[in-house]
Amino acid sequence: MNNKLRITPWLPAAVWMLVIFYLSAQPAFASNSLSRGVTKIIVETIGKVIPLDIEMSTLNDIVSQLNHFVRKFAHFSAYAVLGVLVSYALVKNEIRGKRTIALSLAICITYAVSDELHQLFVPGRGCQLKDVIIDTSGALAGTSIYRAVNILRARH
Repeated sequence: MNNKLRITPWLPAAVWMLVIFYLSAQPAFASNSLSRGVTKIIVETIGKVIPLDIEMSTLNDIVSQLNHFVRKFAHFSAYAVLGVLVSYALVKNEIRGKRTIALSLAICITYAVSDELHQLFVPGRGCQLKDVIIDTSGALAGTSIYRAVNILRARH
């Protein structure tokens, strides 16, 4: 396999890492504003599908209550996607089996730690161990899903 084919599978993971970096580089106010906007869209969409029978008086109260959960789920989801993309790149580079899982997790965890350290230099942001743990859980989920799909594909 030539070097071009070995590098090309890494492009989606690299682009996704840039997306994560961009989101982490947002000052706290901008980041919170973005997540509140996403939370509001989620609440409004759910409200159209099933009537929300919640005792809170306003949409803003609901958004405030759910925003933290949405932010943490975004961490998990972003790193689940990264786990899939890194696993894909490793498999395309002929790294298979348990080594795929170990290397994918090592790469994702290293990136999660570096991302949290990067936030030390962003206004209003900080480095949080719990976010690294959430990111790691997401990476493990993504890596596991990728591995399970490959195993199922090989059987059929």
